[in-house]
Amino acid sequence: MSWRPSMRFASLLFALASCAVCCHDVVGQTTAAAGGAQKTADQARKWFQEGQTAMQGGDLDAAEAAFRRVLAVDPRAAAAYSNLGVIAMRRQDWDRALQMLKKAAQLEPRVAGIRLNIGLVEYRRGNYAAAIAPLASVVRDQPDSQQARYLLGLCKYYSADFDGALRTLEPLWPQKSSDLAYLYVFCIAANNAGRKDLDEKALTQLIAVGTDTPEFHLILAKAYLNHKDYKDYDKVFSELNLALSAKPDLPFVHFYLGFAYMRTNQLDCAVEEFLKDISIEPDVPDNYEQLGMIYARLDRDADAEKTFHDAIQRDPRSAGSYFGLAKLYMKSQKYEEALRSIDVAVHLAPDNQNVHFLRGQLLKRMGRDDEARAEMAITKKILDSAIASDRAAVEEQRVPDPDKATEPQ
Repeated sequence: MSWRPSMRFASLLFALASCAVCCHDVVGQTTAAAGGAQKTADQARKWFQEGQTAMQGGDLDAAEAAFRRVLAVDPRAAAAYSNLGVIAMRRQDWDRALQMLKKAAQLEPRVAGIRLNIGLVEYRRGNYAAAIAPLASVVRDQPDSQQARYLLGLCKYYSADFDGALRTLEPLWPQKSSDLAYLYVFCIAANNAGRKDLDEKALTQLIAVGTDTPEFHLILAKAYLNHKDYKDYDKVFSELNLALSAKPDLPFVHFYLGFAYMRTNQLDCAVEEFLKDISIEPDVPDNYEQLGMIYARLDRDADAEKTFHDAIQRDPRSAGSYFGLAKLYMKSQKYEEALRSIDVAVHLAPDNQNVHFLRGQLLKRMGRDDEARAEMAITKKILDSAIASDRAAVEEQRVPDPDKATEPQ
């Protein structure tokens, strides 16, 4: 099980075509900080315009140079910082983008477009919880912004705040009830929030507006898989095989076939399907994490260890893989290695009771009784709290989302 959604870019299900990054025009201080020298102010305007023209033409190097010249004469030019952030976004340099955009937001906190871009960057990095605050502020200031509201709903969904996701997404129903990706997320959020009325409404609409395409069959199979207590795996296999027969190389069909085989304890078939998906999408970390879990269940410890490392190589924040490694090392009495792995898992998933429980067990075996008791106390606290739900379980059966878009355009 993947503890956090994958950071893999794919447009198959969640390509948000309306989510374009926001570029910005010259703001007042772009010339005001030039010490009153009209010539310098005019030059700053010229450089800024050159930067915008270069951005529009796709010449990011020239655009960056122009905006940096603006900042050299006016370090408080928020629009220049903002557009440098956009340039970094287009280069997928997310850390630099966030640095530039946060500087722009400090200078111009009222500009919603800057905060929207900050939310987009955090979304792209897979930091869904961090994206919620800036996106929520945009929705608060611009309640009719479909773009910001949809992204906010997705971030709440991927953060397992299903009630919040449903409240955020429901106002978009009139505009987006023909959008398969929207209906899928709405359906699963409603199901997890216990809103059977909205769940049935969304699933009925999903089937009604769907067409006989391989992508539709994949989405429908995923919706069935994601429903709580769903037992009719014949429908899951039927939909996935329809998708596969229409498009044998469709990404992620083999992944979800593998996951369905895992759920039905057909582990050899699951291994085969995950390996097939790896041959199509070799960089998806979820494939390796799921394989590692299967290998561990089959006592193929060496294969499990290698595959967990493969997952971590592709996604260093793969908490489930660190947890899997810790279990393997503890099984073979490699306690120091196990502790290093579980410590990373705790850092990545601090509210997960299973990581604390395993860490407590490990510390007990190492003779560190006081620390073990502290971990067990944390485990009990989490179990007694409101967050001790399905979303907090390491080996829960919630379906991973390796196929969501991570860079809305």
